[in-house]
Amino acid sequence: MKIVLEDIKRLAGSSFRILVNPKLNDFYYWHFHPEFELTFIEAPLGTRRVGNHVGQFEGSDLVFIGSNIPHLNFDYGIRTEYEKVVLQIKADFFKNDFASTPELAAIHQLFENAKKVICFHGNTKATIGKQLKTIHLLPHFEQFIAVLSLFQTLATSEEMTFLHELPFENFYNNKEQSRLKVVYTFIENNFQRTITIEEMAQLTHLSKAAFCRYFKKMTRLTFIEFLNQYRIEQAKRLLKEDKNVTETCYECGFESVSYFNRIFKKVVGENPLEFKKK
Repeated sequence: MKIVLEDIKRLAGSSFRILVNPKLNDFYYWHFHPEFELTFIEAPLGTRRVGNHVGQFEGSDLVFIGSNIPHLNFDYGIRTEYEKVVLQIKADFFKNDFASTPELAAIHQLFENAKKVICFHGNTKATIGKQLKTIHLLPHFEQFIAVLSLFQTLATSEEMTFLHELPFENFYNNKEQSRLKVVYTFIENNFQRTITIEEMAQLTHLSKAAFCRYFKKMTRLTFIEFLNQYRIEQAKRLLKEDKNVTETCYECGFESVSYFNRIFKKVVGENPLEFKKK
C-alpha cells in the first residue's frame, strides 16, 4: 500500500474538523496531510505508528502529530470496543498576526514541537480526552474557544513525551512507501521466527546492501534495530500477561535469553524481570 495524501474537507467557515468514532480498524491507512492532528483513543490495547516510531498503548492514547507526518490510523487491528476522536487543524492556523499574538505564544510553540510528535499522559491525557469526546456538541464559536483552551492546557503540560528526538521530515515517495509497507506487514506476521536481511532484500527486490541503505533512510534505524524494537514491544505485552521471561524471549523471536535481556534493557531501560515485577 502506498502512502496516501489525505484530502481533509473542513466544515465551511471552520479552522478545524472533529471526527468522532471514525471506524477504520479493518483498514491499514498509512497516510499524511498538511493538517495538524490530535488523536485520542480509548481501547484495551493498540499500536501507534507515527513517522518512524512504533509503540503500543494500553487503555488510552493522546498524540499530537505535526503537519505532513505519515501515520497509521490508531485503531488499525483493534478487535475490541473502542472510542476515538480526531481533531484536525489546518496548517496555516498560526499564520501572520495570529502567530505573533503574545497570549498564544505557548500554543504556537506547541505546534512547533508537534514536528517531533507529542504523546501526552497522566491527568493531561484524561482531561483532554474527556473534553474531546464532547467538544463536537458545541456551536462553532464555542468550539473554537474550547479548542484554544484545550491547546493551552496541552501547551502548559509537563506530562508529555516526544516520539522523535528531532523534527520528522516526510521524504517518502510512493514506491518507497509501498515497499516499506511490505516490510512492516512481513515483520508483523513473522517476528516470532528468525528473519534475515537476505530474506528482506529478496522480498523487496533489492540487493542486501541496497536494502540496508533504503531501510536506514526510511526509518533512521537499521533493520535489526527496528526489528528488535518491534519484538520488545511484543515482549512487554506478553510480560504484562504474566508470561515468564524465557517464554517471552522465544515467543518474540529472540534466540537466546541473554541477548533478549540485553536488548530489552537497552530499549526499555530495565531488564525484563524488573519490568514484569512492576
